[in-house]
Amino acid sequence: MAKNLEHQFSMLVREIRKEYVGNGPKEISTRFTGNWAISEMRGNLTNVEKFMITSEQGKQMVHQARTKMVKEIYKKPEVVAKFEHLIGARVLRLFSDINIDQDIAMTVFVFDESVDLNAK
Repeated sequence: MAKNLEHQFSMLVREIRKEYVGNGPKEISTRFTGNWAISEMRGNLTNVEKFMITSEQGKQMVHQARTKMVKEIYKKPEVVAKFEHLIGARVLRLFSDINIDQDIAMTVFVFDESVDLNAK
């Protein structure tokens, strides 16, 4: 059951990223621990972003834009509602970052109760 919910959560993250960013990550995995859902995404950057990061200034611009954009996406009530409906708990906060050089992004969703089905 936990693996199925982790998969559903990952697919929801991919769907939302694709809808709002224009492409979703090539690989995504989600793990639940306590009241956290941790999603690791690989292959996030678009071809334009890959071109931009060939300079240090481009790296900074892409990092800032990606980080800010993702946080804005997850502030949208309709987006939050999808995660809360799937998990059955309220989203309290979100942490997100991307390593531009490795093209790996991490997003940590913090819920108001445990989402770790193995601990229940």
